[in-house]
Amino acid sequence: MKQGFKILAIESSCDETSCAVVEDGRNCLSNIVSSQIDIHTRFGGVVPEVASRNHITAISNVVNLALKQANCSLNDIDAIAVTYGAGLIGSLLVGVSYAKGLSYATKKPLIAVNHIYGHIASNYLTYADLEPPFICLLVSGGHTAIIKVDDYNHHQIIGNTLDDAVGESFDKVARVLGLGYPGGPKIDACALNGKANIKFTKPNETMGYNFSFSGKKTAVINYIHKLEQAGKEIPINDICASFEVLATDDLIDKTLLACKNFKIDKIVVAGGVSANRRLREVLTEKAKQQNIKCYVPELKYCTDNAAMIGSAAYYAYKAGIGIADLTLAPNPSLSL
Repeated sequence: MKQGFKILAIESSCDETSCAVVEDGRNCLSNIVSSQIDIHTRFGGVVPEVASRNHITAISNVVNLALKQANCSLNDIDAIAVTYGAGLIGSLLVGVSYAKGLSYATKKPLIAVNHIYGHIASNYLTYADLEPPFICLLVSGGHTAIIKVDDYNHHQIIGNTLDDAVGESFDKVARVLGLGYPGGPKIDACALNGKANIKFTKPNETMGYNFSFSGKKTAVINYIHKLEQAGKEIPINDICASFEVLATDDLIDKTLLACKNFKIDKIVVAGGVSANRRLREVLTEKAKQQNIKCYVPELKYCTDNAAMIGSAAYYAYKAGIGIADLTLAPNPSLSL
């Protein structure tokens, strides 16, 4: 591949409409994100039909802004990349359809990208020196997993959640506390002013590298309901701080265990929950104590964005994989 290979990438898997121009897989020339958080906050979560309709109205403007910010035209672009799964079917369909149209009109190659590969690749945009192999802790609203990344395009899940994703449990606890949506940032903010002094009834721990958050979430919700029934004040900040410890300690311990057992000295954190302050700080510090280097993405690359899709697409195209045609269809249940 030539030096300066530019990919225009589109991401629309959930409620962010995003377009980016990424050069050589590492250099982000632009990354425009149109968020729908304010729209979905009134519903307490993402409404799929509302999300897809807003993608339709936003996508053309987002693509034009990305090209303008990168000081490029479509003639300067070498390939078009798009998230085709996993995600909401209607949202994915908007991005995939638009990308196929661009590919057809410009005669540029079309690259289909797995959304999860994109989250892993977000760290390549932050760290110029990062290369596989490494252990990836993937933490988001839809996924929680420990992944052994052997090279840019070969990944092996070695641990997974058996029920809720960690981000989902943050959202549900925040809803019960009346903090609103999205729950992760709101719990993180409250935890800063609280003390982790509440010992929730701890559910049985899962074995190996797997996780379970349903029991943890239920323990916190039951604690809140008991206080309400007794007419007692709800210590929101302390609950948030205590739940944050309960939710993140298991993530941290099992990720470090995976590094030890697989003899890998690099950890990469990916997904929306990688923005969590405690997770970033404690995992980095504990990893350092064990001579393991911990990589966490810049906050702007933690949540869904097209730049991470452009980075993942570059390494797929370089390896001769992921190349699609106009029959490409969204796959909402796409696995790693």
